[in-house]
Amino acid sequence: MTILVIGATGNVGSQVVHQLVNHGADVRALVRDPAKANLPAGVAAVQGDLLDVESLRSAMAGVSTLFLLNAVVPDEFTQALIALNVARSTGIERIVYLSVIHPDVYVNVPHFAGKHAVERMIEQMGINATILRPAYYIQNDLMIQQAIIGYGVYPMPVGDKGLAMVDVRDIAEIAALELLRREQAAEPLPLERINLVGPDTLTGAEISNIWSDVLGRQVTYAGGDTEAFEQNLKQFMPPWMAYDMRMMGERFLTDGMLPEDADRGRLTTLLGRPLRSYYSFASETAAAL
Repeated sequence: MTILVIGATGNVGSQVVHQLVNHGADVRALVRDPAKANLPAGVAAVQGDLLDVESLRSAMAGVSTLFLLNAVVPDEFTQALIALNVARSTGIERIVYLSVIHPDVYVNVPHFAGKHAVERMIEQMGINATILRPAYYIQNDLMIQQAIIGYGVYPMPVGDKGLAMVDVRDIAEIAALELLRREQAAEPLPLERINLVGPDTLTGAEISNIWSDVLGRQVTYAGGDTEAFEQNLKQFMPPWMAYDMRMMGERFLTDGMLPEDADRGRLTTLLGRPLRSYYSFASETAAAL
């Protein structure tokens, strides 16, 4: 029985692959260029693209379980629908889909709205899947490391509602465990949603205080200006993506990104250990300087 990982070379997907290999799973990875994929030994790389239906059909032949992770791209929604439809037509009945937390709340944020529509397709078409809904990735803050460390400013518009930021390593481990649970079940398991959160719900001021502590110098929270945030992002990402991130930041300010009461207990039970904290991430980052 084979598990196909789509999105196998990114920050989360690459770790999902390693977790599956460590558990002895038969893993196949869909990649654009197998020669550059740098996959673990034993993982079968198959060349393909989410807009190339024939390559998807070929990649999914003989697959029992699918992990679907779509990058934030303009046609993300179309890519996800094609992948799920091809999976359904090839008889794959065990799926783990990486969505996002609160997609039904962040309705004006493009990549949240797209994932919410994919979730509706999964539900309405009776697809047997685990929908993983991660909060903001802790490691996303590596993108603003220069501002934090070089200028003593934490610029992410987190606000004072708080975000339950989650470590990508915890996301990957839970994804792998869910893939294995579905793969090993006697029958396809019913639809399930799991919020993926971290151990703390942190405000912008609290995050800047963490950085001040681990760096031993003052770091100031200055992330309330979403227009400036968008302009800064445009220096290293396409304008449409910077705007998407701005819309997300505005919902951080108005709604936060809060866990449900049972989320943390459920995740620690799944992992059999505590969730990784933002403080640990900041300490690791500071120690590597």
